[in-house]
Amino acid sequence: MNTHFSANNRTAVLTSMADKELDLLVIGGGITGAGIALDASQRGIRVGLLEKNDFGSGTSSRSTKLIHGGLRYLKQGDVKLVQEVGRERAILYKNAPHLVVAAPMLLPVYKGGTYGYLASSVGLYVYDWLAGVERRERRKMMSREETLRLEPLLKKDGLKGAGYYYEYRTDDARLTLDIMKTAWRQGASIVNYTEMTEFIYRGQKAVGVKVTDRHLGKTYEIYAKKIVNATGPWVDGVRKLDGSLKGKRLYLTKGVHLVVEKDKLPVTQSAYFDTPDGRMMFVIPRGNITYVGTTDTGYKQDIDHPRTTKEDRDYLLRAVNAMFPDVKLEEKDVVSHWAGLRPLIYEEGKGPSELSRKDEIFISDSGLITIAGGKLTGFRKMAEKVVDLVAVDLSRESGRRFDACRTDQTVISGGERMGHTDYAACKQELLQAGVSKGVDAATAQEWIETYGTNTLHIYSRLETLQEKGKKQSEEQLLWAQLSYAMEAEMTTTAVDFLRLRTGWTYFQLKKAEEKADAVIRMMGATLGWNEAQKEKERGAVNDLLETIYHLPKNEEEISLTSNPPTKRKAL
Repeated sequence: MNTHFSANNRTAVLTSMADKELDLLVIGGGITGAGIALDASQRGIRVGLLEKNDFGSGTSSRSTKLIHGGLRYLKQGDVKLVQEVGRERAILYKNAPHLVVAAPMLLPVYKGGTYGYLASSVGLYVYDWLAGVERRERRKMMSREETLRLEPLLKKDGLKGAGYYYEYRTDDARLTLDIMKTAWRQGASIVNYTEMTEFIYRGQKAVGVKVTDRHLGKTYEIYAKKIVNATGPWVDGVRKLDGSLKGKRLYLTKGVHLVVEKDKLPVTQSAYFDTPDGRMMFVIPRGNITYVGTTDTGYKQDIDHPRTTKEDRDYLLRAVNAMFPDVKLEEKDVVSHWAGLRPLIYEEGKGPSELSRKDEIFISDSGLITIAGGKLTGFRKMAEKVVDLVAVDLSRESGRRFDACRTDQTVISGGERMGHTDYAACKQELLQAGVSKGVDAATAQEWIETYGTNTLHIYSRLETLQEKGKKQSEEQLLWAQLSYAMEAEMTTTAVDFLRLRTGWTYFQLKKAEEKADAVIRMMGATLGWNEAQKEKERGAVNDLLETIYHLPKNEEEISLTSNPPTKRKAL
């Protein structure tokens, strides 16, 4: 496609996909589908991708937002998985430096805890060795006194010391989107809000799909030599449509995270610690907030709308207060939260936290390829396995030759270094460029951390608005950011901008509420919304805010009622 990755070009993308048979059609616009689209497009495979909602709107925006090496997998004896995710973490750190940020992690060791002091020391050493961690980021062991100097809020009773090692923080939704943009640049055809409703068969083989544009209601038939089901928690539903849901199936678990203001939980850095019931969870500072998680409970409710319940919230608050007893977090301290689903592969006799995070590929009699399971950190290798399989089949059937995977060398959109060896120097240049254009330093910094070098495209939009010698107004700053989201990131709804493109509803909820009306007004002017459409957008934003402000008591309450509250309540 030669068009821009714009909300206004969705129809052109769908028409192009329907006009000529694709080599590969990917169903699912999360991190795995994005990785497959990027890998395939780089190898010269004509690939299209469909997402029924917005990119990364499911599991790929609801994780712990860590590109981590999986210390728990070492305890489970899964050496190969630790090696793989360690390598993948290093690759992402190199190729997406704007979104993958080093986050030193503290592992406090307590008498009777999950990890003993010696076991922690040896385990972290082996973990670093398997994962190929650079010398400057290798683990250190700390005494009790050193640990408390570093993190004085920790529970003192029974503390023996701590391990100090490196993990990496990310913005999962932005990572998914920037990989989509990179794939688009390589020639992939990608479109959101397009739902696959049924398969098209020739004989017993799946040769295409019928789809509906959920914004305009128009239907299309899209044909492809190979079809991949990369829909995460929805893969079994797609397999059922294909009549191939047999053998192994998914086991969904729910993970919930809470967000509090940093002054309510002023930890000095990230930590991975025991909960009273023997699980482990994270606490992660991020700018002006701190978030904690996660739960790990079996889930059988509506896959499209996982919710945080009061039970989830109270469980996490108890766990945090047990580890940081002077903090005394209360319900009212929770300013936001999110719930996501893990698509794990069911294993008889294992509980949610024991199930493997490995991925598997299933191939149905119709030829449908399904990729299931896996982790955020391992998405690139999952994609490589799928595209290797597709490339072999296409080569055998057509005689064409395809390149080997080279996504380990591909810089993700926004991660370019502008000639700098050190990405920190690149960020400094971007900051200075913003200030020189009248952007306040705080806004410029937020853009750089969100968009990386794509911040330059937002700056360029400001140049047409700026009055010489004056600072940019808040309205102008929002317009530049929003126009980039619509024209270069296929943003079609206000909710998607506020939640997925910016993360405001997670980490700056007040800002999301304050800007919502202006976002709807500006998007409406650009995308040609009438008053009814604007009201629909306002309703969707209000519905999102209600799910944040109002928590059902438990999963049973969610299943009993679908009526939203009429008045917001405290968290």
